[in-house]
Amino acid sequence: MIRAGIISPLLLAACVQAPQTSQAPFTPDYQGVETRLLDGDLVQFHVAMTGARNSADLDNYAECAAAQYALIRGYGFARHVRTKMKQEGGVQTADAVYTISPSLPRGLRTIDAEVVVADCEANGIPTV
Repeated sequence: MIRAGIISPLLLAACVQAPQTSQAPFTPDYQGVETRLLDGDLVQFHVAMTGARNSADLDNYAECAAAQYALIRGYGFARHVRTKMKQEGGVQTADAVYTISPSLPRGLRTIDAEVVVADCEANGIPTV
C-alpha cells in the first residue's frame, strides 16, 4: 500500500537538476592603455578589452594600469576617483581617473601599488 504524502527519496533525487559546468572559458584580449597626466597627481587611463566577463574585469585592468603608473612615477599608492565604461562593437572601454601619492591617501578605494601590480602579474593582467 502506498501512502499519499510520502515521496520516495529516489523520486526526489531524480527531480534535482545537475549543476551546469559548461561556462565559456575566460579569454580576455587586453587592447592597450592610454595614459594622460591631468594635473599633478591626477591621472586618466583609457583601457580597452574584449572577452570581459563583466565590468569588474575592465575595472581590474584599469586598476592594474594605475598601480604600475604610480610605481613608474616613484609613488606607492593610488586612489580611484571615477570610472566611466561603455561597450561598442564588442569592445569594452573604460575611462578611469586615479590620484597617485607617495603615502596612503584618504578614501575608500585606495590601492597599494606594489601589491596590486604583483596581483595583476599573477592573474595575467597587463600593466602600463
